[in-house]
Amino acid sequence: MPSHAPTSPSEALAGLWRLLGQPEAALSRVTLTGAEPALPSSFAVGTAAQASIAASALAAAELDRLRSGREQSVSVDMRHAAVEFRSERYLRVGGGPAPELWDSIAGTYRCGDGRWVRLHTNFPHHRDGVLAILGCAGERVAVAEALKGWKAEAFEHQAAEARLVVTAMRSFAEWDAHPQGQAVAALPVMSLEKIGDAPPLTLPPDERPLSGVRVLDLTRIIAGPVAGRTLAAHGADVLLVTAPHLPSVEPLVIDTGRGKRTTQLDLRAAADKERFTALLRDAHVLVQGYRPGGIEALGFGPAQAAAIRPGIIYVTLSAYGPDGPWAGRRGFDSLVQTASGLNVAEAEAAGIDGPKPLPAQALDHASGYLMAYGAMAALARQMQEGGSWHVRVSLAQTGHWLRGLGRIKDGFSAPDPSQEDVADLLEESQSGFGRLSAVRHAGLLSETPPVWERPSMPLGSHEPVWL
Repeated sequence: MPSHAPTSPSEALAGLWRLLGQPEAALSRVTLTGAEPALPSSFAVGTAAQASIAASALAAAELDRLRSGREQSVSVDMRHAAVEFRSERYLRVGGGPAPELWDSIAGTYRCGDGRWVRLHTNFPHHRDGVLAILGCAGERVAVAEALKGWKAEAFEHQAAEARLVVTAMRSFAEWDAHPQGQAVAALPVMSLEKIGDAPPLTLPPDERPLSGVRVLDLTRIIAGPVAGRTLAAHGADVLLVTAPHLPSVEPLVIDTGRGKRTTQLDLRAAADKERFTALLRDAHVLVQGYRPGGIEALGFGPAQAAAIRPGIIYVTLSAYGPDGPWAGRRGFDSLVQTASGLNVAEAEAAGIDGPKPLPAQALDHASGYLMAYGAMAALARQMQEGGSWHVRVSLAQTGHWLRGLGRIKDGFSAPDPSQEDVADLLEESQSGFGRLSAVRHAGLLSETPPVWERPSMPLGSHEPVWL
């Protein structure tokens, strides 16, 4: 394991803050408490959690300063931030545990060449596609036996050709030598780019940093939905747009739906496309995390959205970033961890054979807070200089950033927080699913503390209109 000292949380935050050209003076208003190791890991997961959540909270405070003149202080505790990075694990619905997150055949398997692959089969079409290639029953024993007839990278390639989500496990050295690993290493952790001209936005003073800000949330699973949940925590009107034909994972819908309204539109249908266009014309932010090119093919890519709504803040999430041979590939946190060396490095540090995942979906959660940070930083730029803006975040770039924060020598000495251990960080609320117990937001502002004013509701519970 590298011996260089891990990056401090304040250094990690400052790096994110300066990357998007935010005002240096704001950093003096942040207090970061706690220390690593926050979770059992050789990676600085607590630092990543604290810095990414702090960046989003500080961006909310800065936007509030521009609107109202208030100079709020911001505080983030590392323990709280690390627990929020696992918010879906601590969700309880109606007094009992939330429904199971993972499909029964999802996970890692050893192939015939001795190497490992990870399958992500939570969506029915992904599961069915994998089973079709393998020609076996949907049972772990049958899948394991079928994969003995494959080489790991050959199966990865075959699955990608079929537009499925599978990755072979690589070491850091293998990822660094891979063209996609090299493409990711050449990129910053995130980017903010002006993509069109528009007059500056006027956001008058209001009670909360994002009051009156309208956000279209076209995301699923964790990263994108966490971004929308974070914007809602600071007062935005977040409208989650899904479609009846798209699969979802209910516990994630419940956990990340806090503070949002939710509607359903099929953007393939002319009437729904028209309704969405009308929403976009009055939106301030559009956040989307579908496969590369998917939303653009429907007429709502970054340039298209900026033409419909000059001044839009457009936030794009991808798995592997905008450059390289895998730029168009689908992916999820667990797959990117496997492909990019994190699972091998974590296993080596723990002294075990085979893959070892991080103790949280850290790439997802960090990416979500970085997306929210980018959206608010872009809004601040828009208010001051006008223009339409494009924020880009990817799971692979976030993973490269996490890797760059350094390693924790005694990281596995940290306890793995149980439900009882985090009781002081939970809040209860009513929802469309029953009574919820869920993790509070860790990014605290002194004058406008974060709060989710709307309950989590089943998909499609609201009309496609702005309040």
